Amino acid sequence: MKFLVLGAGRIGYAVVYDLVRSPKVEKVIISDVDLSRVEAIAAKFADEKVIPVELDVANQDEVAQLMHEVDVAISCVTYKHNYELAKIALSTKTHFVDLGGNEDIVAKEFLLDEVAKEQGVTIIPDLGLAPGLVSLLAVSAAESLDELYEIKLRVGGLPSEPEDCFLGYSQVFSIDGLINEYYEDCTIVRDGKLMTVPSMTELETIEFPRPFGIMEAFNTSGGISTLPQTYLNRVQHLDYKTIRYSGHCQQLAMLKDLGMMEKEAVDLPSGKVVPRELLHKLLSEKLPTDEPDVVLLRVIVTGVKDKKPIQIVWDCVDLADQAAGLSAMMRMTAFPASIIAQMIARGDISERGVLRQEQSVPVKLFLAEMDGRGINLKMTERAPIHK
Repeated sequence: MKFLVLGAGRIGYAVVYDLVRSPKVEKVIISDVDLSRVEAIAAKFADEKVIPVELDVANQDEVAQLMHEVDVAISCVTYKHNYELAKIALSTKTHFVDLGGNEDIVAKEFLLDEVAKEQGVTIIPDLGLAPGLVSLLAVSAAESLDELYEIKLRVGGLPSEPEDCFLGYSQVFSIDGLINEYYEDCTIVRDGKLMTVPSMTELETIEFPRPFGIMEAFNTSGGISTLPQTYLNRVQHLDYKTIRYSGHCQQLAMLKDLGMMEKEAVDLPSGKVVPRELLHKLLSEKLPTDEPDVVLLRVIVTGVKDKKPIQIVWDCVDLADQAAGLSAMMRMTAFPASIIAQMIARGDISERGVLRQEQSVPVKLFLAEMDGRGINLKMTERAPIHK
């Protein structure tokens, strides 16, 4: 099995880390516009499987040349490139997966479905933590019930020691993706109807074991992608919220209300400034990096089983693996993408076209693979609890 990893940032590094540990993986091409990054990764692993390549993903000819050499390409670059990369994958008949995160881009990818079927190519967007892992946990619970009522997904990547972190946050993943999920509207199901609500609204509290305690959660975009459409006629309520330390939502919502997340340039005496670009720069400079982190996750699925009301709850508190040099966010985002890319290469996923993960990924096998990587996902069943 041969793979191309596009982007040598944190998640790209973690994908390579996972791939090289599979005895069936023959080659992993790691590419990035920054040659020093890929060379550092290759030196870190000191494995002949890992081949570093300098690549600008905007150079379609060079991307196509590399895709020709592999079975599956894995995009770990910003979501803005994924539609064009998917089109290149079709031209080279290379399977393709990405981390998703933007509903408009993903919708464009699904327009490629017929061509993908004709080319015999599998494309699966949204294979990170959220969207990604959480959707598959929801499917695992939902498909075990006779009737569905509600699906609630709550996820957060956070510094495990927030006291010295600006806004109680650190750079656990891309600032660009962070701003986008705070800015775009969110797709949900409410009272059996598909609808959108503003991000950074409907604040609630959620509790985790010490030392985390009472946290907050609020609407953010892109975390579940196609899941609302998949379950629209089967569930009354479905939503996704991001978990943060208390007070974060109010602070960032103020910046949003000020217009600091807008994409249109504004005129200043010194010249034109794009508010979002300024916010991106300031957050990149102010938010700490390389802080020990944690991923908090809770998926609650409510319904009926054997004629009795029931809630199935998935919980996870995943901490950084400092010995391996992997943050919790790296593990929880990269491992799902790597696992599903390997499923495609092995033939565990044989359907062709642009696929929804919740309809195409063999969930039991996926969860077994996650367990084998030391991800402690805990499932419990209980009587429904409604607040």
